[in-house]
Amino acid sequence: MTSQGKGIGAIIIGDEIILGRRQDKHFARIVDILAARGLTLAWALYAGDDRARLTDTLRRTLAGGDIVFSCGGIGNTPDDHTRQAAAAAAGVELVLHPDAEREIRARYAETGREVTPYALDMGRFPAGSRIIPNPVNRIAGFSLADHHFVPGFPQMAWPMIEWVLDHQYADCFNRNPSADAAIVVWEGLESVLTPLMVRIEAEFPGLKVFSLPFLGSAEVRRNIELGVRGAPEQVPAAMDLLRREVAALGYAWDEKSAPAK
Repeated sequence: MTSQGKGIGAIIIGDEIILGRRQDKHFARIVDILAARGLTLAWALYAGDDRARLTDTLRRTLAGGDIVFSCGGIGNTPDDHTRQAAAAAAGVELVLHPDAEREIRARYAETGREVTPYALDMGRFPAGSRIIPNPVNRIAGFSLADHHFVPGFPQMAWPMIEWVLDHQYADCFNRNPSADAAIVVWEGLESVLTPLMVRIEAEFPGLKVFSLPFLGSAEVRRNIELGVRGAPEQVPAAMDLLRREVAALGYAWDEKSAPAK
């Protein structure tokens, strides 16, 4: 969530990811890019190269008002549908963006190639879009409202996402600081611990409680990672209460950083 009350979402597009032919790298990197600026991801989804489904998805997300980063499908090959889907979702036409055209022509001049209609297609964006500079090959991405569309190539996509954040949302950085802490509750049962979790969220409204059960293995016995995340000033007191009440329930616990037993 940003200081403007907007969530941040990610859409990762490509049949090769959906079909398991490539491993997605965008999700983890986007989380890191946001974290470096004191921001967090609210949601993420994966989508194949299906124009109708992309159009429906983007129609919903454009109406939702979140900041969204979309990776993939903005090229000009038959399996690229993101530009067309974004235009359809917004109810506008695709038009050749003059700044994108200038960058395409400059790139082709650098490489000694002829600019073809297919090349210019890569600069046709939904009417009203703004370009996102591409530091690798000058083939721009585009922004439409608070949706930002970048290529699927990580070496292009990631610096372009950083550029958008630094140029359009810098006022949101580090506005909502967050901290977290956790303990490992050995042999814990969520059904027993749930009333305590509810109590902590009620007493500390700036925090969320999380629990991550582990069923156990030959090396590590059953446990629950139990902690809080949210307003830094509330974390110490909430964790003190958590430790006391877990012990009162008869459970042994260790700090999360303790070696596994």
